[in-house]
Amino acid sequence: MKAIVQDRYGPPETLTLAEVPVPVPRPDEVLVRVEAAALNAYDWHAMRGDPRMARLALGPRRPRARIRGRDVAGRVEAVGTDVRRLRPGDAVFADLGDANGAFAEYVCVPEALVAPRPANLTPQQAAALPLAGATALVGLRDAGRVEPGHRVLVNGASGGVGTLAVQLAKALGATVTGVCRTRNVDLVRSLGADHVVDYTRADFTRDPRRHDVVFDLVGNRSLTALRRALTPTGTLVLSGGGVYRGGSLVGPVWLIARGRLLAPLVRQRVVVLTTAPGRHHLDALRAHAEAGHLTPVVDRTYPLREVPEAIRYLEGEHARAKVVITV
Repeated sequence: MKAIVQDRYGPPETLTLAEVPVPVPRPDEVLVRVEAAALNAYDWHAMRGDPRMARLALGPRRPRARIRGRDVAGRVEAVGTDVRRLRPGDAVFADLGDANGAFAEYVCVPEALVAPRPANLTPQQAAALPLAGATALVGLRDAGRVEPGHRVLVNGASGGVGTLAVQLAKALGATVTGVCRTRNVDLVRSLGADHVVDYTRADFTRDPRRHDVVFDLVGNRSLTALRRALTPTGTLVLSGGGVYRGGSLVGPVWLIARGRLLAPLVRQRVVVLTTAPGRHHLDALRAHAEAGHLTPVVDRTYPLREVPEAIRYLEGEHARAKVVITV
């Protein structure tokens, strides 16, 4: 089969299209014929092994996972002897986690990480959901505890997670403010945002409006400024640091660490978001999609052979919403 492989950390040029054996599923795995795979910021960080501290998990000298990509949609080709829920031919989607392997014609996935994909979505849309959708879902529903009537601000509303977070916050009954750049204002408004702040013209942390939940997907404001946008008992949810462009030892970890240290000292809730791939997240996302609450936005699609160019586009901060690979 064809796959995008990487044998050393580095820029997109280190990714090559190669012929590799079709994997054989273990007893608890399914073999998926890939129809689409989505890019995440995770992919280019893993490609570069950046920040360098991340190499403790990814592989100290070279990537442990030779085939890149973690979000996938496709059809079950074969099942392991212990698999009970899925059969060959089933349309599925999954987040492969740090195992990676989505940028290929076939991939083996543990049954526990696979779910039937939403019936009303294309493979390209379904591939755009797993990691970004789970981040938005857990950030708002679990960490943010969003309820009907809450005022929610999404900083980074036009990105892969942000476009889904705006829609999910509306589905949870919130009044939503999205923060983005000028060219994305109409997009964010079309997703249901009640208010849109163009950060090139206004600073949302200086706005007199206060929010019950601030979901920060960018990491370009101080904790003090972000807390200023909250009500006295509001919740700040920190998810990574999308503004981080690479080249350091710890990357956005410092902001996250400060958030953890601050949390027990203030009246407002400060939550550092963590998620792990799992079927329960995918089931919830499928329910929202099939109810019409959630439609992934796909910015561009690239064929498998052009994964390096797709990652180059994503790294350059030109992308909005999701970039998807078709196989």
